[in-house]
Amino acid sequence: MTMRLYIPGDAAAAALDADAVVAAVEASASRRKIDIEIVRNGSRGMHWLEPLVEVATDNGRIGYGPVQVSDVESVLDAMVSGKAHPLSVGNLEELPFLKKQTRLTFARCGIVDPASLEDYRAHGGYQGLAQALKVGPAATVETVTKSGLRGRGGAGFPTGIKWQTVAATPADQKYIVCNADEGDSGTFADRMIMEGDPFVLIEGMTIAAIAVGATQGYIYARSEYPHSILALNIALTAARKGKMLGRGIAGSPHNFDIEVRMGAGAYVCGEETSLLDSLEGKRGVVRAKPPLPAHKGLFGQPTVINNVLSLATVPIIMDKGAEFYRDFGMGKSRGTMPIQLAGNVKHGGLYEVAFGVTLGELVEDIGGGTASGRPVRAVQVGGPLGAYFPRDLFDTPFDYEAFAARDGLIGHGGIVVFDDTVDMAKQARFAMEFCAVESCGKCTPCRVGSTRGAEVIDRIIQNDNRVGNTQLLQDLCNTMKFGSLCALGGFTPYPVMSALIHFPEDFGATPPKRQAAE
Repeated sequence: MTMRLYIPGDAAAAALDADAVVAAVEASASRRKIDIEIVRNGSRGMHWLEPLVEVATDNGRIGYGPVQVSDVESVLDAMVSGKAHPLSVGNLEELPFLKKQTRLTFARCGIVDPASLEDYRAHGGYQGLAQALKVGPAATVETVTKSGLRGRGGAGFPTGIKWQTVAATPADQKYIVCNADEGDSGTFADRMIMEGDPFVLIEGMTIAAIAVGATQGYIYARSEYPHSILALNIALTAARKGKMLGRGIAGSPHNFDIEVRMGAGAYVCGEETSLLDSLEGKRGVVRAKPPLPAHKGLFGQPTVINNVLSLATVPIIMDKGAEFYRDFGMGKSRGTMPIQLAGNVKHGGLYEVAFGVTLGELVEDIGGGTASGRPVRAVQVGGPLGAYFPRDLFDTPFDYEAFAARDGLIGHGGIVVFDDTVDMAKQARFAMEFCAVESCGKCTPCRVGSTRGAEVIDRIIQNDNRVGNTQLLQDLCNTMKFGSLCALGGFTPYPVMSALIHFPEDFGATPPKRQAAE
């Protein structure tokens, strides 16, 4: 009887020697004459357990982790004998971290073989495309619009409205562009999808193409993601072979194909117009709007640009219906959000849940607090341009409007945790320095403002006219926020001002509460 093992092949597991574990398992099984099959699945998102080795049993998949090469012999002994092992975490589906999630976008991630079209179909894949082909383009756009799906890449713009605009714009050629330039600190959800369930992204892009009348798609992935690019190309080849890409998709009259293009590592190319310039072979520089990419995008043609998570969520919306998806969440934030817990956190990883869970629940309960064991002092949500939230704001629900009301951003759903040893003045300075390094240089507020901002923060830290320079920094942040051409310069003030407001003592100021007491 063949023993089926699942050992992730994604970048997170590989970074922790998963490939060496696979080699050790194969060597040990060969010596013991154990017949095994190893599936290189995607990560389940419990990164503190990587490399996670699972064995399929009659009672579900039993996990062991984190497994090192030195553990392989004893782990195989336990798998064969069924006896207890210190690294055993039991049935994966019963683990609280997984059991409490609402996995819609990530329903198959860690479950399926990412290279197998047949496995994807066996787990419900391409049901959404079948429904889109059945109801037609207009009804597909309407379903996505009614679902309340918003962009998962930053601003949270309604996906259906983008699609409606492109569908209504006449053109001989239209494009679907997937923004896979995942560059925010503490984010890895896009990478996990591309490496663990790439067919769901392909299916989502295909549905978008049918909805708006596009025939060509591009996935713009960053050069730092070689595992993702390889996994995508393997899946694209399998999809073409299975007649799910190319001419006559799934026996329909629709034609659509996808290419993967690699970016050169510029953070600003996560901004959609800069990304389009890069795709066209130009230097990635932000374009002024209007015209919108939906009217004149790639090569001057109507273009849908969506993030990986947005497109990967479309198949389940088409399969289960708009109402099913809309029933999750709160307010205008509908459905689920794959939240990434990183930084100084005990249980780092990916946690998909409906909008509405509080920041405190995510950090303290789900994340388990800090890895260092020290108190949590601050968390940054939304990447390097996101605001720093102190413990006083941990009651904030994970919701676009709730975060905006407190001068914060959800962004791509990344949460980076800091304990009480963090220097928030240095964090604020880093935001300005980051913006200065990554600016495309097109607009003055971003290009010059970020450099001047770092200099002003240095003077504040050195107690050089602190009051005057603090006011100057606030004025500078307002200029960048409202005068920058894109979100790089426009959002840099969020981490700077939040650090200044919530942690004034790190800038040498007397905290407001202490001032009142004096």
